[in-house]
Amino acid sequence: MAEQESKVAQLLKKHEQDVLQKWLSYQMSSMTWRADLMKESDLREQSREFLQLFIEVSQQSGPGADAAAWKSAKEMLAEVSRSRAMQGFSPSETAMFVFSLKQPLFDTLRRELNDVEELSREVWSTTTLLDKLGLYTVEAYQQSRESVIARQQQELLELSTPVVQLWDHIVALPLIGTLDSARTQVVMERLLEKVVQTGASIAIIDITGVPTVDTLVAQHLLKTVAAARLMGADCIISGIRPQIAQTIVHLGVNLADVITKATLADAFAVALQRTGARVTRVGVKE
Repeated sequence: MAEQESKVAQLLKKHEQDVLQKWLSYQMSSMTWRADLMKESDLREQSREFLQLFIEVSQQSGPGADAAAWKSAKEMLAEVSRSRAMQGFSPSETAMFVFSLKQPLFDTLRRELNDVEELSREVWSTTTLLDKLGLYTVEAYQQSRESVIARQQQELLELSTPVVQLWDHIVALPLIGTLDSARTQVVMERLLEKVVQTGASIAIIDITGVPTVDTLVAQHLLKTVAAARLMGADCIISGIRPQIAQTIVHLGVNLADVITKATLADAFAVALQRTGARVTRVGVKE
């Protein structure tokens, strides 16, 4: 098999420029090619580099794409997949980088090999190899996309948990959406960082934007309250709507040690009182 693969490599090396040009033409004429996302010069450079790797490795390796010798080619395909995932290419558009190489390779084999049995053998081994490399490209693309999505989710979590300073020694954390373990960890970290940064003694956690409160959400809130207390800040939970109050009672969650208020305004008034501050109305002269 290594000898057969070397023969393919020899043919490709002999007709490298011709194969490269035809490969580029196939890619740019393909319905999956996105000229708006990538320059032709970048495509040409990627194609030239991969074809050289393909020829070099084929001279010393069998057709198995999982062979250690194909590591360098796979590393390049992983980088191509990562960059194209970032640029906005779809999985099929990315996979066509490899699959579109089949046509110029097969054209070269048909032109150079006269023996039908030999031609069939070479076409089959080359097809198998390119299919494996193409599937590897799709897998690498998927991993890159998952990494991007995970990073974006983390950034959204951080943006969706703003901790603001309302007054001297008073901070507030308005929560919107559901609370799960991952988000609770972000909430806790952001709140504790703000408590340390401002020296706050009161932290208001407003759950007006939290659609439902179940046992798990209540436990997350209690953990956040306990962590804040360890940092020297008392917590007030605001946004307790009638439906949420009934749910908490039915669940048997103990919030006896936590101050709760119906609105953020009520919680802020309590916080001002506990810090010794007072807000008074000033008459406006007409």
